[in-house]
Amino acid sequence: MGGSTSDDFSVLVLASDLGIDARPFLSSIDGQREAPPQENWHDCPSDFLSSDDDFSDLDALHFFRLERGSDKSGNRIFRIVGKYFPAPVISGERLKKYVFHKIYTEMPEGPFCIIYMHSTVQKEDNNPGITILRWIYEELPPACKDRLQVVYFIHPGLRSRLVFATLGRFFLSGGLYWKIKYVNRLQYLWEDTKKGEVEIPEFVQNHDDILENRPLTDYGIEPDPLHLSGIPSTAYSFGRYEERWISRECMS
Repeated sequence: MGGSTSDDFSVLVLASDLGIDARPFLSSIDGQREAPPQENWHDCPSDFLSSDDDFSDLDALHFFRLERGSDKSGNRIFRIVGKYFPAPVISGERLKKYVFHKIYTEMPEGPFCIIYMHSTVQKEDNNPGITILRWIYEELPPACKDRLQVVYFIHPGLRSRLVFATLGRFFLSGGLYWKIKYVNRLQYLWEDTKKGEVEIPEFVQNHDDILENRPLTDYGIEPDPLHLSGIPSTAYSFGRYEERWISRECMS
């Protein structure tokens, strides 16, 4: 052939009648070929773990943090205090990045749980919206979702109960919906978690004491909302004046 040399390629012919195994010859040729690089897949989304993000302002709020303790089932505790979350000034995108940052940098191996404190939460000030919460949860890797065992919902109000009862199955995946456990009083939380395993803010304890004295508030019923029962009764004084007027009329 024109300008080609014998080093360009080689042809090896083996007669099948000789009964020679050709695999050793072919394996030496295949070994010279470079193996394609293997791809490494990671569940951790790098877009939400940028080292340039500064979350020191959110850490100072303490609305989402890892506790040192665990519940009685051995699940590490992530505490969420809804009252501490300033929803109007934090976008859903930044909240999502912060949640991913906390989970992938602080959460140890093994199962975990969430203790969410809904005490005195205001919809306008502290609620990011159920759609944003669903968006964040659905973006978590499947392995992380499986490690979440239970969500303790402390002091659920009537509105939150109705929302989750009617729309929860549509907005939340089945796995998360059935992991929510409502806890009306802190005394019921101690059935699943020992005291001291999670820090309870003072206002949460005070709210629990108020609910203990007025249990109907759990169902949206506020007995004596104007606190009229605390006003001294004037029926007796009116009766005394009425008797005086009657006695004066008799004397006249």
